[in-house]
Amino acid sequence: MKARIRKLAVFLEETHEEGGRAVTPPTRRAAAVAVIENPFAGRYVEDLGELMDIGEELGGLLTEKAIAALGIPGERAESYGKAAAVGENGELEHAAAILHPKLGAPVRKALVKGAALIPSSKKRGGPGVALDIPLGHKDAAFVRSHFDGMEVRLNDAPRANEIMVAVAVTDSGRPHPRVGGLKKDEIKGVDGLR
Repeated sequence: MKARIRKLAVFLEETHEEGGRAVTPPTRRAAAVAVIENPFAGRYVEDLGELMDIGEELGGLLTEKAIAALGIPGERAESYGKAAAVGENGELEHAAAILHPKLGAPVRKALVKGAALIPSSKKRGGPGVALDIPLGHKDAAFVRSHFDGMEVRLNDAPRANEIMVAVAVTDSGRPHPRVGGLKKDEIKGVDGLR
């Protein structure tokens, strides 16, 4: 593995009640996070291929860990998202290199499908910074019930020369969705939009 991983963490959330009403079955979302050394921290490098390869490695690893936390087969996952935070000696482009060129393919492979773009966010911050992972339906971006997000943080990451990378998956949308739009049972899943 090209990534030098200092720490892995997995978060699982289950919502049993929302707005004073029971959520049956509970909605569940999981995020897996890797804290890695940033090989380009503190210096400008034109070729970010090494970070792109690391993104590919982490895409598969983190997705498998998140699916395992949910306790479902990958094809039953409904939404996904990705995020990265660089420490103070990193560039936002370092986060982009991990998240965009190659991370998505192993995520989609682990989930069996994934026609929609994987929502993402990037930021710079120090230890304890919140990582906001946007979520959207994996096969149809217009499914409003799955517009969501998950916040995770580690008290000691990212350090100045690190990158914190996360992949999140869910087994459902938001609890009690009622803002209209394309419904889950209306998905065609062909173009990634509807």
